[in-house]
Amino acid sequence: MTACKTFTLAVLLLLTPLANAKTCYPKEFGAKADGITPDTAALQKAIDTCSGSRVSIELTAGTYLSAPLTLRSHTAIIIDKDAVLLGSSNVDDYPVRTEPINKWRRTALIHADGVNDISITGAGTIDGAGKVWWDIAHRSRVAGDTTGSGVGFTRPQLVDIVDSTQILIDGITLQNSPMYNIALFGSSYITITNVKIHNPPSPNTDGIDPFWCSHIKIDHVTWDTGDDCVAIKSGLVERGEPDIPSSDISITNSECMHGHGISIGSELAGGAHEITVDNVTFTGTDAGIRIKSNRGRGNDIYNLHYSNIKMTDVKIPIQIVEYYPNSRIPEPSIPGTDSAQPMDKHTPRFRDITIKNVTATGATMAMQIVGLPESPIKGLVLENVDITADKSAKIQNVELTEKHVVLKVTATPAVIQGEGVKLQ
Repeated sequence: MTACKTFTLAVLLLLTPLANAKTCYPKEFGAKADGITPDTAALQKAIDTCSGSRVSIELTAGTYLSAPLTLRSHTAIIIDKDAVLLGSSNVDDYPVRTEPINKWRRTALIHADGVNDISITGAGTIDGAGKVWWDIAHRSRVAGDTTGSGVGFTRPQLVDIVDSTQILIDGITLQNSPMYNIALFGSSYITITNVKIHNPPSPNTDGIDPFWCSHIKIDHVTWDTGDDCVAIKSGLVERGEPDIPSSDISITNSECMHGHGISIGSELAGGAHEITVDNVTFTGTDAGIRIKSNRGRGNDIYNLHYSNIKMTDVKIPIQIVEYYPNSRIPEPSIPGTDSAQPMDKHTPRFRDITIKNVTATGATMAMQIVGLPESPIKGLVLENVDITADKSAKIQNVELTEKHVVLKVTATPAVIQGEGVKLQ
């Protein structure tokens, strides 16, 4: 991961505001910042006028009510401590994206397509006013729908970055997103640091989701969300997304509270590799370390490294499954026996995964590690893992090396071992 450290320094140097640089204020372009008057036109005019020349666009104290805003290259937005960028609650303000593979989502409150050199910094807040969208999602849920995140109605993200590079998001609080808080598609060299993400229980409100992205650094982030804290993905076959892997991603020095933990998957049409999670705490999440895919959704997933993890009251601390969504928490329905099926391009292939220095207390199920019979999990190493749980661990179709693994489980046996297990 040396490359990640190098790129982060380069991005920070590039995006650090220049001394004595000019600042544009949206209020000078007509923004009222009263939380009632729409400020979209004034904000967009400030962005269009002040981008491209290393001029900072500063939102001073107040609440700026806005429909979607389009960022340009070389845009530096500062949201002050007492400033809020508040998304419009008018559904019609968010058009459905027109690109064929993007029609499952609407235009985000902040979106950028094909740009470079963007920063969004400050101690202020971006609020997606998501309740109207969550209510629609609950009413519109369609069983079996995958192309629209299972709700049968397209929603916007809060921040949506597409085919872009050299991005810094620093210090901001994001809350009440209609769907994913920060969604990254085909983008690279991105640093997200000192960020807080808050959503109440709500459908699909993931914290940070990179899709077929590379060189992403996530550091000192706090999540309290309605779904995955992070979900690293690389495309959904049903949506016709590209088979490009997500790679060179690090998540460090962070904290997950409510939510579904740090996930890789389930949409992994392009695979994923070179991913590091280090020094992260989980409190009250449904899952902690979670790697998930299924037949027809996967590819090659390898070189995943987890270390120095502490979990408290996490339902399943370690969940590595090739049967998602049959592995939903807290009561998975994975078959005890299964027949091998022919391998194809999108059979998930999990390999070379290291998990070390993990402690978990108050868990419901100790672990769930289940591969496919035609594609067992290979090269999984558990080292210095200590878990206290009510229900037994389950392992099946896996090649596993254990070093100092302690499971303190109320149920007996502590481990339910299914078919296809090779222990070293």
